[in-house]
Amino acid sequence: MRVGKVPKGTRKLRFRMVDLNAPNYPHGGGTVAWSGKRNIPYGAFRYKGPCPPSRHTYQFTVEALGAGNKVLGRAKARRAFP
Repeated sequence: MRVGKVPKGTRKLRFRMVDLNAPNYPHGGGTVAWSGKRNIPYGAFRYKGPCPPSRHTYQFTVEALGAGNKVLGRAKARRAFP
């Protein structure tokens, strides 16, 4: 996964994926240390990929965390699957 435009002072990135049609389904996510490199290594956090019985919409969120886990920035994207 590649990331860009990360705010200055970022120490961690927190990822989350939510199925907007089934928000209680535990897709997962995680928090990784930000090293300043644009690539997040495969397996850095856990999630269950989309596999809905019908068309569902997913929201992906990444938050840039600074000292004391203060949110410095947030990006969201939505996509329907399949």
